[in-house]
Amino acid sequence: MDMEVETELKPVPRTQIFILRTTIGQEHSVANLIARRVKIKGDIDLKSILVPETLRGYVFIEVRNRRDVDLAIAGIPHVRTKIVGNVPFDEIKNLLIRKSPLLELEPGGIVEIILGPFKGSRAKITRIDSAHEELTVQLLDSGMLATPIPISLHADHVRLVEKAKKKEEEGESEE
Repeated sequence: MDMEVETELKPVPRTQIFILRTTIGQEHSVANLIARRVKIKGDIDLKSILVPETLRGYVFIEVRNRRDVDLAIAGIPHVRTKIVGNVPFDEIKNLLIRKSPLLELEPGGIVEIILGPFKGSRAKITRIDSAHEELTVQLLDSGMLATPIPISLHADHVRLVEKAKKKEEEGESEE
């Protein structure tokens, strides 16, 4: 009773990544509408949707073929164009890895506050809390105050204006 089972290995179809240009600011709504359509229809083979925070106006979708892209985006508002072609994964992998906003920041550096009630003000970094990604800064624009007030901000709320001067550079400029 020895049965031979003939098994044929079929190659697994590879996925492709397509780029959609959208109206700036509508990336998340486009992604949500596409996800809802895929869930309702059920016959669209969508593997993933990426809305990169650092690249405004674009949505990346991973599908098996171009037909699935066309079905997923048909009639979706705020989709401007579909960029035809497959995007190599190597070109977008840097969008998947979040960089710490603290990489370039160090005590003594000058930053501009880009969010919150002090938006537009410049400040000097006095302390960095790496665990919470927070900075303690002193406003440079507050010349009217007798004692500067330290402010704690999330590192995403500032933009580096000037790197901290190294001790060696300070010593050379005084001579």
